[in-house]
Amino acid sequence: MEKSTRFFSQWGRWSSRQQSEGYLFLLPSLLGFTAFVLIPVLISLVLSFTEWNLIQPINFVGFENYYELLTADRIFLKVAGNTIIYVILIVPVQLLLGLILAVALNQSIRGIIWYRLVIFMPVITNIVAVAIVFQFFLNRDFGIASGWIWQIADATGWAVAPPDWLNSQELSKSAVAMLTIWKNVGFSMVIYLAGLQGVPESLYDAARVDGAGNWQRFFHVTVPMVSPTTFFLIIIQMIGAFQLFAEPYVLTRGGPAQSSLSVVQYIYQNAFEYGLMGKAAAIAWLLFLVIMILMIVLTWSQRRWVHYES
Repeated sequence: MEKSTRFFSQWGRWSSRQQSEGYLFLLPSLLGFTAFVLIPVLISLVLSFTEWNLIQPINFVGFENYYELLTADRIFLKVAGNTIIYVILIVPVQLLLGLILAVALNQSIRGIIWYRLVIFMPVITNIVAVAIVFQFFLNRDFGIASGWIWQIADATGWAVAPPDWLNSQELSKSAVAMLTIWKNVGFSMVIYLAGLQGVPESLYDAARVDGAGNWQRFFHVTVPMVSPTTFFLIIIQMIGAFQLFAEPYVLTRGGPAQSSLSVVQYIYQNAFEYGLMGKAAAIAWLLFLVIMILMIVLTWSQRRWVHYES
């Protein structure tokens, strides 16, 4: 805060030539942002009030697209529910696993870099390749997971059949969530590791002197001190979960019966498969409004649970 205030105070004392040079350096980024972000966003807002199939002339219909989506489009309400379930399944698990892995790998043990590398590797792996591998892994007939279940059933005598993850309306969302968590938990781990590096060791020493055990130090020292990192990860991962596309698209194609279809997939279908550009733009803006409201609520609530080091 002090640095930004100092910068703007110095900016006011710069000469007109110096300020012009600063704007000149910003110009390429501003042009790119305007051409590829700002103008398309404004065009999509206008399109959300129209009916257009990319061929016929644009027909302005007002709020008809929004009204249809919220009252008559059952598929939209279903995919909105699917997306909310994705957020509930993915975000808490990624946060918890990421923190546990970060604490476990924040130790001075031999080969720690390789353990971190193995867990982070899925983050930089191509999502299409990963999803195809998961299709074989979760296949009920010849998948590795099914083979493990059959072996356990034979060893224990239980008559348990492998679940049909990819063709079950009840389990398809869980399969997509597992893929997403496995691929992205390494990112949470790395960010938490960075946060743990900033926790003063003196706090742990003081807690040990006071008789705090491992769990007490974790909940009363580690968790509060990495709360800014947790807040950042909640924001990033919640936005990512709301915008889930590649994972369900490749793994289940949104099926069966739209049981794993996400909102962004539904935007894609309406725009490029059905030619309903106005409706697709309206869905995108509804998604934006939901994310924006949640981000405002989270930002407002951080004062109650996020502890910034003074």
